[in-house]
Amino acid sequence: MIRVQPASARFHAEQDWLQSNFSFSFGPYFDRNNTAFGPMRVLNDDFVAAGHGFGAHPHSDMEVVSIVLKGKMRHKDNLGNDAVTSFGEVQLMSAGQGIIHTEFNASDSEELNLLQMWFMPTRRGLPPTYHTSRFDVHALEDQLLPVVVPGEPPVADDAVPVCARIHQDMTVYLSRLQTGMSRPLPGSAERRGFLFVIEGRLHLGSGEGLRSRDAARIEGEELVTVTADESTLLMWIDLP
Repeated sequence: MIRVQPASARFHAEQDWLQSNFSFSFGPYFDRNNTAFGPMRVLNDDFVAAGHGFGAHPHSDMEVVSIVLKGKMRHKDNLGNDAVTSFGEVQLMSAGQGIIHTEFNASDSEELNLLQMWFMPTRRGLPPTYHTSRFDVHALEDQLLPVVVPGEPPVADDAVPVCARIHQDMTVYLSRLQTGMSRPLPGSAERRGFLFVIEGRLHLGSGEGLRSRDAARIEGEELVTVTADESTLLMWIDLP
C-alpha cells in the first residue's frame, strides 16, 4: 500500500520568526488518524528566521534527528553539549530519561531550514545522549547514502562518525538522483518505508508522482523503485 501526502496537505503553522509544516500531529495540530507511522512520530519542516530559535525545553524517551538543509543550527543542552550544524551533518539527541536543550539559528543574516524527526526508541528510560555525525555530500550522487543507522551513540572521544546512531531498528538514507536515474528503495514487504522529496520531482515504479516536499508512506510492498524526473534530493526511511 502506498499513501501519498502532498506538501499542501501538511498542517502549516506560522509565527513572525518561524514557519513550520507538520507531517504528523504536533503542537496545535491533532489528527487521530495521523499520529504515527510505525515508530515515527514527527516530521517538522521548519524555517527559522535569522537570530531566532527555540528556547530551553525538555524531551524524554524520544530519538530526535535533525537534518539541516540550509543555514546553520546551534544546539545547546544541560549535558554540556554545544554544537553548530549545517548541511552534511546530522544531529541525534537520544532524550531517554530526560534532557533540556535549545535550538537556534546560528546566523544573524541567513534563514535556517531544517527537518526534525522524532522516533520512539526500542527501550524507555535510556541515559540521555547527544552526538553529531558528518557525511560526504558528494556521496549522495545517484545512490542511497545511510546517514542514520541502528546502534549505540559514539563515546565522547570517538572521531566524528559518518552515520548517526539511533536506538531503533531503522535507517535514514539521503540521495540526490539526476534526471532519469532510477534506484530501488531498501526494505521489504514486512517493513515500512517513508519517502520524502526534499527538492525536485520523481515518480514511483507504480506510477505515483511526487514533487518537492511531497511524501509517501509505504507498507506491504516487496520492491519500490523511484525514478527522478529532474534532479531530485530525497530522504528514505526504512522502518519496522
